[in-house]
Amino acid sequence: MTAVEPFDAVDVIRAKRDGGTVPEDALRWMVDAYTRGYVADAQMASFAMAVLLNGMERDEIRVMTSAMIASGERMSFAGLGKTTVDKHSTGGVGDKITLPLAPLVAAFGVAVPQLSGRGLGHTGGTLDKLESIPGWRAALSNEELFAQLEGVGAVICAAGSGLAPADKKLYALRDVTGTVEAIPLIASSIMSKKIAEGTGALVLDVKFGSGAFMRDVDKARELARTMVALGTDSGVATTALLTDMNTPLGLAIGNANEVRESVEVLAGGGPADIVELTVALAREMLSLAGQPDADVEEALQDGHAMDAWRQMIRAQDGDPDAALPAPRETHTVVADADGVVSRMDALPFGVAAWRLGAGRARAEDPVVHAAGIDLHVKPGERVAAGQPVFTLLADDGNRFARALDALDGAWEIGAEAPASTPLVLERITA
Repeated sequence: MTAVEPFDAVDVIRAKRDGGTVPEDALRWMVDAYTRGYVADAQMASFAMAVLLNGMERDEIRVMTSAMIASGERMSFAGLGKTTVDKHSTGGVGDKITLPLAPLVAAFGVAVPQLSGRGLGHTGGTLDKLESIPGWRAALSNEELFAQLEGVGAVICAAGSGLAPADKKLYALRDVTGTVEAIPLIASSIMSKKIAEGTGALVLDVKFGSGAFMRDVDKARELARTMVALGTDSGVATTALLTDMNTPLGLAIGNANEVRESVEVLAGGGPADIVELTVALAREMLSLAGQPDADVEEALQDGHAMDAWRQMIRAQDGDPDAALPAPRETHTVVADADGVVSRMDALPFGVAAWRLGAGRARAEDPVVHAAGIDLHVKPGERVAAGQPVFTLLADDGNRFARALDALDGAWEIGAEAPASTPLVLERITA
């Protein structure tokens, strides 16, 4: 005999369509019934559109997130004997911060379980970058994950399929129904995975601007506040930094070249903006872990962070000393006049790197680890006519034309430096 369902999807859709609040038990049922396949894609798409148009109350978002966590397994690091703290970035162009950040924080005896993903579209995936390193593997068993956190302290690996399966199903649906931008659904998607992961504390890097998922600073702020509230309501100490993604981060956009730049930072060098953001996020993470006075700059300079990096890479069968993939073809673009670089829009540079092979159009596509863009200058720097501005990297020279099309009008050289803007705009707490 078939069990009678306690609610009707159409009633839940109507409640949200008309701007009402969905009762907790009905919302939990909706998520569960969709995960089970009882609620159809068309019905959940309709509900997602109603959320996009009418929003959700803080308590509804909490319930939605909790229901998505309950759809799968939940990890616990309680027996680890170390404080755990994680970081999540909403993604951008040249955003390789996780790579130097995880070993830097681990150098202070804190466990960093960084369960990461792959890139899709113009934002690169952390796992894709690390797979540039010969031998390195993203897939770890739970036993390997715990052993590495106990020993090395930092792990960057693929998230298991058992964490928040409702999110995976709903995310794919949002992608094809024009509802990706719904802030309650973005927040519950990100936070359901992070809370299910079992971390004790979480720092969010929420980006705004041309190369960010949320271009509008006010929407990015709303997303940050929503996620901090969700973390806090779930017992995870959570803070967020609102950071500028109008210009690419660092000088490398791609995979192998971003690993190379990350190693430069761990060696005490690297671009100033990458160092600034890595240090800011490390301070935030260590503060939540009970070490507000940790000298993170010193750990970058004295080799402690580099030691943790090398251990982390070796623990996942990678060779930290191996040569990284190099491109077969390069194409350098030079300045056509003397002046100051006044603008470099992040999004077109991300799209160009993607067209060169550094990203993927479909989840099953491979990435070309050597492909990408190396910037030689950043906004505010003076150049002379004929001086290199950036170099395109590819394995196939036929890709250069479309990449250059994406960059048409994306950068300019003027008479004056652009107005200085802070990289970290503000800090958001509960």
